[in-house]
Amino acid sequence: MDYIDYYKILDLKKNASTDDIKKAYRKLARKHHPDLNPNNEEANKKFQQINEANEVLSDPDKRKKYDKYGKDWQHADQLDAKEQQRRQYQSPSGGYDGGSSYSGGFGGEDFSDFFSSMFGGGGGRSSRNSPFKGQDYNADLQLNLVDAYTTHKQTLAVNGKQVRINIPAGVENGQKIKLAGYGAPGVNNGPPGDLYIKFNISDHPRFKRKGNDVYIQEEVDLYTAILGGEKIVETLNGKVKLKIPEGTQPDTTLRLKGKGFPIYKKEDQFGDLYVKWQVKLPTNLNAEQKELFEKLSKS
Repeated sequence: MDYIDYYKILDLKKNASTDDIKKAYRKLARKHHPDLNPNNEEANKKFQQINEANEVLSDPDKRKKYDKYGKDWQHADQLDAKEQQRRQYQSPSGGYDGGSSYSGGFGGEDFSDFFSSMFGGGGGRSSRNSPFKGQDYNADLQLNLVDAYTTHKQTLAVNGKQVRINIPAGVENGQKIKLAGYGAPGVNNGPPGDLYIKFNISDHPRFKRKGNDVYIQEEVDLYTAILGGEKIVETLNGKVKLKIPEGTQPDTTLRLKGKGFPIYKKEDQFGDLYVKWQVKLPTNLNAEQKELFEKLSKS
């Protein structure tokens, strides 16, 4: 995998503070957000790189490993163990000499070159060729609420490649899914890494989701609230006709069982839909209408 300079992506110096990273990420994420750059593959790719850079640099532990090992930071634990092993094999009385000492950082070396410099050309130890799992990739995918309601396919650009994925209905905001084997290639015939996709679901102007339940507000005029009637209401899976009882009070909430959001990976199971009636008072009454209300108030 090619080296990716996360500091350069966020336009930061290596001594950037946590606040600097946060500010840079927010600024660039707004600029390259897919919602502001529809059908712009370059902006979408840039947005994913920004998220990946923030994912690493905003985490102190990951940042420390990245600063030390560069593109191979995810193998830091294994490489630290190898370094410790090398030191144990060194002997001040003329025993094993591991070759050139390692002073941190990979520069432009490949894994194989790094292990050669660590163990020397004549060591012949099997650990030089130990397989390592490839680096995991992380990507963010923006969805709207209607998209998340149905199972559908989308194509995602990951590290310059197009990955077609199947998105199950009912995914939640912030949820992550793993696609095994879609990360970087393994080292020394090791298995490939995985791809972790995080879903960012934008708010809907009408439907409010809480877990698997959906909440909406519907206006009903005063006369219908008093006398009763019916109203056609739009839901996420079609229109329904609802009965409004006589004397319906403001903020009365009606529950429609099974009309909410699909439950993730549970076929034909849904949350509920809650409809809150907002009674709309008449305005600009004429003299006759006012007189009728006055009579009602006295009766």
